[in-house]
Amino acid sequence: MSIHPTAVVDPKASLAENVEVGACAVIGPEVEIASGCVIGHHACIERNTKIGEDTRVWPMVSLGSDPQDLKYQGEKTHLEVGARVKIREFATLNRGTAEGGGVTRVGDDCLLMAYSHVAHDCQLGRRVVMANSVNLAGHVTIEDFASLGGMVAVHQFTHIGSYCFVGGLSGVAQDLPPYTLCEGARAKTHGLNTIGLKRAGFSGETIEALKKAYRIIFRNTTPLKKAIAQAREEAPDLPEVRHFLEFIEKSQRGVPR
Repeated sequence: MSIHPTAVVDPKASLAENVEVGACAVIGPEVEIASGCVIGHHACIERNTKIGEDTRVWPMVSLGSDPQDLKYQGEKTHLEVGARVKIREFATLNRGTAEGGGVTRVGDDCLLMAYSHVAHDCQLGRRVVMANSVNLAGHVTIEDFASLGGMVAVHQFTHIGSYCFVGGLSGVAQDLPPYTLCEGARAKTHGLNTIGLKRAGFSGETIEALKKAYRIIFRNTTPLKKAIAQAREEAPDLPEVRHFLEFIEKSQRGVPR
């Protein structure tokens, strides 16, 4: 273990043997840091935070601070960060609220770039990428492998699907389906994230099936419920197509057509 002499580590914190803590960092009570983690100088991990192995926290990051919610009354809530996560300078991740389930979660292998913000009760899957200054309001859910461009702002309770790519400067006020490419002042779908799907190793058959389902849902004026039924009849019955249609069908905030 390597802890700089100017760092402050609470006696109730638990650090694995090979953790590095930089100058003037602050580690608060009931913080658990797994093996291989590097905590940069002047980072603050306030309290009730669990960090998975080989995660790196860059300087000036704030983790586990109180949720920015007027309903929060000091309840014991938590932040959980997965393994091999990269959290860049000045990013802020807040703990959950009792009303929202009590836990904010970031999955394994995520990249949260400088000045990004993950608010209370957000749930991030694996390999999510948030570019510089992305801001998530409370209770946002982001599925695996989604990517958000710089300065994207996401409304509370919004759901972003897996492998969705959101262009920079977009405002996300409705749910964005998996596998899609979305952007705009009020983000709308502009097609499939074809390049991302190819890079991820999706087969041509799967991409063509998703394109067919996408066209039925987003390229005609059929009422949504009928369009979903039509897509189930006409598009190949693949797991990705089922996920795409079920996401749209279960959306609480609606999807932008």
